[in-house]
Amino acid sequence: MKTSQNIVGGALAGELQLEAPRVIVINPTVQVKKDKLRIAAYARVSSDSDDQLNSFAAQVNHYTTLIRENENWELVDIYADEGVTGLRMDKREDFQRLLRDCRKGKIDRILTKSISRFSRNTRECLETIRELKSLGVTIYFEKEHIDTGEISNEMLLTFFSGNAQQESMSISGNMRWSYQHRMKNGTFITCKAPLGYRLQSGTLQIHEQEAEIVRYVFNSYLNGKSKDEIADELTAQGVPTRDGKDRWHYSTIDYLLKNERYAGDALLQKRYTTAVLPFQKKRNKGEKDKYYVKYSHPAIISRDIFERAQELNQSRNIPTMSKRSMYPLSKRIRCGECGSLFKRKTCNGKTYWVCHNHNKGKSNCTVTQIPEPEIYGAFLRLYHKLKLNYDKILSPMLDQLQALKRHRNLSNLQVVELNRQIAELTERNHVLNGLKSKGIIDSALFISQTDELSRKIRALKAEKNKLMEKDEDDSAITETRSLIEILEDGPERLSGFDETLFDSIVELVTAESGERLKFKLINGLELAEPIERTVR
Repeated sequence: MKTSQNIVGGALAGELQLEAPRVIVINPTVQVKKDKLRIAAYARVSSDSDDQLNSFAAQVNHYTTLIRENENWELVDIYADEGVTGLRMDKREDFQRLLRDCRKGKIDRILTKSISRFSRNTRECLETIRELKSLGVTIYFEKEHIDTGEISNEMLLTFFSGNAQQESMSISGNMRWSYQHRMKNGTFITCKAPLGYRLQSGTLQIHEQEAEIVRYVFNSYLNGKSKDEIADELTAQGVPTRDGKDRWHYSTIDYLLKNERYAGDALLQKRYTTAVLPFQKKRNKGEKDKYYVKYSHPAIISRDIFERAQELNQSRNIPTMSKRSMYPLSKRIRCGECGSLFKRKTCNGKTYWVCHNHNKGKSNCTVTQIPEPEIYGAFLRLYHKLKLNYDKILSPMLDQLQALKRHRNLSNLQVVELNRQIAELTERNHVLNGLKSKGIIDSALFISQTDELSRKIRALKAEKNKLMEKDEDDSAITETRSLIEILEDGPERLSGFDETLFDSIVELVTAESGERLKFKLINGLELAEPIERTVR
């Protein structure tokens, strides 16, 4: 038995050894096509050097060639911004277009020269990288050899983007020092010429057609017309503002009448840029030195006319009774419950404002009468809050309104088509640069061709700017800008009700109840203010 079992066991063991595991490969009947990686490149040139265009063209050509030569890559687009800040992503149109295309799922990977080209703002850089990683989009920074798809944390990125931010702050500091030095020695030139002037060869020169508008404003003001009347006349005549807008405002005329440049002088550093991020432009109220340069450029009006206008402006700043009615609040207060206007009434020597319906019968409306001094007091509190905090309330609001407008314009099909044409002509310009550098075309042909292309690009950009500005919402953007200027120039404290300021700031007051008012400002912003009852 033992022997037979051993024989059987041995035979089984032999059979098992003969049947070793085998792997059979079954070839696929359908070949799966490997998807190409969709690649985009981002380039930014922000220096003011003479070689800026060549450097910009070099980046665009570099990425176009690099992506097209890799058979596993598919070019989506080259996104490029010229001459714009690296600190503000919202100021770069093509960068925003790149982000929108990533959100739409059009891009797998982004190539860019360095983190400083991508962004010099640490916070924005990291926020953008996080968002793109969540969308499955990786970024490769060539200079730093960083691939966001391979790193497990963001400490390295924080280091590099921090360095980029510090570099930008250093550049900004050098520019501020340069401006300050030139202001002290009287050689500083304004970055933007006011209405009536053009910058030519580094100096302000009179633009006669616009100078006539300036003279008209000063003469009209000295002949008794108000700033509102002058603004309405220029708007009715179709005269464009300095920025090409078709509507003039009180604040525009006020700024023009106070601008010393029209008398041939220049007050420098009216505004200054903060030294820390985020950089902000602030009105100089004594924090920095100012520099007054007499006879710095040709005058449009005589010094005598300018000084008379300043004296008249001072005398007219004394609060006067409103033109629209004998009372400042007439037709300005509306009932929040029934919608009726408030009327003024006097009882026992005290003045009140009351809803028309409530005055007819208390059962008609429950909003009770409000003493006039308490309405004035609410406005004073509102003004002082705005004066202290307008840069935290109105400035961000203005930025958001302008950003919304830019986004709306960028989705405009006409703007998209103009961008396409501009990109096509720019690419042709880059090709010509390449041919010239290789000696394929001579200088005369190069200059004539590039001049013609540059002329067409300028025309297309002008058409695009006109299209983008055509639908600007004056009641929001322009009025917010105007409101900021009014608050910047307004007094720090008001000792009593100022009708001129009230008219300039407030469009309507809604009495939500006898205890609470809502002020609608000229830009549409609504702010509530409780009524503080005086103890009697």
